[in-house]
Amino acid sequence: MSYPFAYKLFPAVLSVFSLTVAVSCTHSHSDAHDENVAEEGHDHEDEIVMSPADAMRFGVMAEAAVKTPFCEIVKVSGEVLPAATDRSVVSAPTSGIVRLVSGIEQGKAVGNGELIASISAGNMTGGDANKMAKASLDAAKRELDRLTPLLKDGLITKKEYNDALRSYEEAKSAYSPAAATGRASSPISGVVSELLVSDGSFVEAGQPIATVARSQRLTLKALLPSRHIDMLPRIASANFILSHSSGKAIRLADRGGKVLSSSMSTADNTPGYLPVYFSFDNHGDVVPGTPAEVYLIGTQRADALTVPVGAISEQQGEKFVYVKVEDHAYAKHPVKVGRNDGRRVEILDGISEGDSVVATGTSFVRLAETSTVVPEGHSHNH
Repeated sequence: MSYPFAYKLFPAVLSVFSLTVAVSCTHSHSDAHDENVAEEGHDHEDEIVMSPADAMRFGVMAEAAVKTPFCEIVKVSGEVLPAATDRSVVSAPTSGIVRLVSGIEQGKAVGNGELIASISAGNMTGGDANKMAKASLDAAKRELDRLTPLLKDGLITKKEYNDALRSYEEAKSAYSPAAATGRASSPISGVVSELLVSDGSFVEAGQPIATVARSQRLTLKALLPSRHIDMLPRIASANFILSHSSGKAIRLADRGGKVLSSSMSTADNTPGYLPVYFSFDNHGDVVPGTPAEVYLIGTQRADALTVPVGAISEQQGEKFVYVKVEDHAYAKHPVKVGRNDGRRVEILDGISEGDSVVATGTSFVRLAETSTVVPEGHSHNH
């Protein structure tokens, strides 16, 4: 049955698109038309009509709700951390004022030996301690060189020579060739995961300036609420979504992920939560220190009815899906949802296995449903 009308959804997209839709229509055409509808055995009330051409244009695609193996899921907060064995600290070689290299910031990739910052003590009160140490070393070396031949000729005592030697060794230990350069370089190739000082600040010798983490292997820390403590021994893996991403879930199962440890003790700074740690391979798309939404995966159910996350529409606190009933018509179904794993949602009630559910382009079907423009001779029945 064709619907020879088209109307626009919203003034904001007036020049962009229009959908051929009929929403919750009660037909008031001729008796002959009603008879044709009855003959076809189809009632259009509470249906959203969209032409196949419009559906294709706006990426509206449906797929069957299926029963698949589905795991127990708990959604928690978390954070991506560098692996402890793949992290190194860049320290200040001397006391002084820090000057960070241009472009050095959190998330910056650096190579082994690449300069992170330079430290200068030239303008400090008391001068550069390392330069004074170098001067003392040079003086001690000259004195030792002077006494060495005198000892051979028996012109000085062994004690005088040993005193000069000790002074030289002390001066040598007080002087650092690395400190003399003032260069603080990365000891490994990786990503700057933390900057611990600000440009222009004062640092003591040995003070950490930055942390560099290798990007090959990372750690995911998830915080499980204490009320889910019974799930702790059943956790097998996780999916997570980075805070800055477009909502795409990353599966640890695809990244060589494994559970590192879990604790029955609450996290240090987050009472009421139990830390769970995972290790996984980085493919260059995850930066250490990034917050994440984590879906902890536990026990598996063999026959849960599921649909993609994108199929769920929420309106006034209720959850709905749109079921495709024919090529140009969709019906809105309220559903009761269970758990989700970041990719698919468990449906407890509202649809049946095999129902063709809109999986992508759900927002366009909803726009069609909520359009306030009704073709002549039709009326909404909500």
